Amino acid sequence: MITCDLGSNTLRVLEFDCKHKKRVLEFERVVRTAYDLDKTNKISDASIQRIFDALTEAQGIFDFANHSVFAVTTEAMRRANNAQKLVQAIKQKFGITFEIIDGLEEARLTILGIESGLDDASISKERYCMMDLGGASTEISFKKDGDILSKSFPFGILTTAQKYENLEAITQNVPQITACVRSFMDANHIKPHMYEKFVATAGTPTTVAAFIEAMPYASYDYKKINGKMLSLQDFTQTLQALLQMPNERREFWVGTNRADLVCTGILIIQEVMQMMNFTTCIVIDNGLREGLALLKCDELVI
Repeated sequence: MITCDLGSNTLRVLEFDCKHKKRVLEFERVVRTAYDLDKTNKISDASIQRIFDALTEAQGIFDFANHSVFAVTTEAMRRANNAQKLVQAIKQKFGITFEIIDGLEEARLTILGIESGLDDASISKERYCMMDLGGASTEISFKKDGDILSKSFPFGILTTAQKYENLEAITQNVPQITACVRSFMDANHIKPHMYEKFVATAGTPTTVAAFIEAMPYASYDYKKINGKMLSLQDFTQTLQALLQMPNERREFWVGTNRADLVCTGILIIQEVMQMMNFTTCIVIDNGLREGLALLKCDELVI
């Protein structure tokens, strides 16, 4: 089985072994789907070209024609007024049908992926807060006593980086950017002490974890990242180190065209962690595409 997650910043593709519940092959490329979305309300021609280029590359790696393929896309496509046209163009060119899912379904599938990662790392799945920091939206879920409350918030690393001129402006405005999270928590009587752990997924926390492990982007290994604990200080030190490096060196560690977004993401994650009174977080690489694979594997068995 193959699953595809066309996010607001990254295209992620996975071949998954349903029998053994394991990854077989994976692929990701930064496509910046949400680039200029707030200004134009559409997916730009440049973003569409990057998406097509990434899918063409993936087509040379994965056997889409002879596997069951399930594909979803998220916030950028939820907002864009040319989303349906793009979905049809992708289907016509690549034979892949992308479903535009809502924020709650995105959170539900991400939770499936997160919890499988927690299982792999032998970490309890009870009483946690989960943050999935995307390109144009951020999904946060609260699990306690078997109940899960999720919310999709309208901020992400790409849209935030584009809105403000520099990191100094983002730093000054990040409390305002994330204020909707605090409002949601207050409205739902959510208190941080109710939860044992903070779990983070998506590119920013996994990249910071890899950097702390001295793992260059080109040799990233999710098995060494799942379950890694990061402190607020780890995020601060990584941000400071990246800002002091020349661009070529930053790209060695975090990948091409990702450094500005990782730095933005660090500021957002730190703000949310401090808001929730957490000083550490557990990083899980598994996310939406893994959750989608697990769901579809179960459906195929049924």
